[in-house]
Amino acid sequence: MTPKRKRHFFFLLIVLLTAAGFFLSLQIGAVKTSFSELCQAIFSGQSEFQDIFFGLRLPRALLAYLTGASLALAGAILQGYFQNPLADPFILGASSGASLGAVLALQLGLTWSLPGFSAQSLSAFVTSLALVMGVYLISERQHFRTPESLLLTGIAAGALASALTSFLLFRRADAYEQAVFWLLGSFSLTDWRQVWLILPYLIISLLIAQFLARDMNLLTLGDEVAQSLGCPVKSVRKVFLFLATLLASFSVAVAGIIGFVGLIVPHAVRLIIGPDHRRLFLFSAASGGTFLLFSDLLARTIFAPSEIPVGTITAVFGAPFFVYLLNRPAKKP
Repeated sequence: MTPKRKRHFFFLLIVLLTAAGFFLSLQIGAVKTSFSELCQAIFSGQSEFQDIFFGLRLPRALLAYLTGASLALAGAILQGYFQNPLADPFILGASSGASLGAVLALQLGLTWSLPGFSAQSLSAFVTSLALVMGVYLISERQHFRTPESLLLTGIAAGALASALTSFLLFRRADAYEQAVFWLLGSFSLTDWRQVWLILPYLIISLLIAQFLARDMNLLTLGDEVAQSLGCPVKSVRKVFLFLATLLASFSVAVAGIIGFVGLIVPHAVRLIIGPDHRRLFLFSAASGGTFLLFSDLLARTIFAPSEIPVGTITAVFGAPFFVYLLNRPAKKP
């Protein structure tokens, strides 16, 4: 199969899986519904389950898709930024900062909120964004401006934030259960406000990433070569870092910390369609959305009417698949 036909086949597969995922998400849940009732709600607008279909299940499915797309796009950006397929959206401490913020909000008993944000979500977003920006400012000091220094500073800052989170949980054990469920990711409290909150940022970030995709291709050749070919390296790196941080922070704020999506999805997509970021960004976002859509569907149906954190599902599928990717035999020339 030629590379072009492979891309077309992969795109068609993603479209079909996404459509199937949304259909199943609308159809399956704690409350039993039938296909005819779903059709009635869609085409006639009359069904006793109208609120369940469009007030609960549809926004949850959309938020799962948008969050997965955001995480996968952030992962694809950072893997190109660091030229490392092991990079993920949380490598600079975004997840650790979000954990600290959410647990701190629980410890302090904060109740204030904004549309689409609970107190824990808002605190997680602010601390996640602040930590990564702090990491960037530290790594930008004179004679200390390489991607490697940024990466190592992020790892150190993330470790410190994780230690503080553990200390806070130790100090107040009664908040442990609520904190752990949030830290493993969940869409159980989804509403339409969260969908409209994350949607414009994802669209804008994807458009900017596509516009700068050629520059990301040049960055993979090395900063000096990219500069000689007309790429404004420093400015482009700042934009990409900001986009990845914003996407990761918003994802954590609306759904908690969901691992492996931003790590394995871009990596797998790169193996299928190649390393060209002009295609990689879009295909990664679409694949990440589909992957998390099905993961959330499993999370809420395996032990229905109870549900398990969606981060558990992504880890169960993601970890073995990632081990396979790392150990797959190299192609013979």
